[in-house]
Amino acid sequence: MRKTTTALAALGVAILGITVPVGTAQAATACDNAWHALPAGMMGAYEHADCGGGFLGRTAGADSNWRNDLGAFQGADNDKASSVLNAGTTDSDYTVVQFFNDAGTTGGYSCLKRGEFYASNLTNDYFTSGHVVNDNISSHRWVREQDCGRFMT
Repeated sequence: MRKTTTALAALGVAILGITVPVGTAQAATACDNAWHALPAGMMGAYEHADCGGGFLGRTAGADSNWRNDLGAFQGADNDKASSVLNAGTTDSDYTVVQFFNDAGTTGGYSCLKRGEFYASNLTNDYFTSGHVVNDNISSHRWVREQDCGRFMT
């Protein structure tokens, strides 16, 4: 019985390896690791997809202008994020990060729930304005889930 179970498990892994690209597994691992390293209550952003490239920053608060030299995200961070993380706390109603394509928390928005943990490739996500989220984030704030109508995947 044990040999049969082991053989079936090996076959399942082999089939899974064929159907799941290696890059996807590596991306999930990179973003999983990044999310686990992010302190509770924080959101974070990376320059490239799959939580790669430069780490742009992290914060427990809002940053209404990623273009200026104030807050966690500054100047060169504007319009650079290609993956984002949400390790927000569960002791507040404000567990969703709302990202905007303009400074001042204006323009189109797209949200990331705490339960989603991260969005590893923003080329598949769009702001309510219709613009792609990738390399277009200029501000963010924490909101309640009911304050969002569009969510990242």
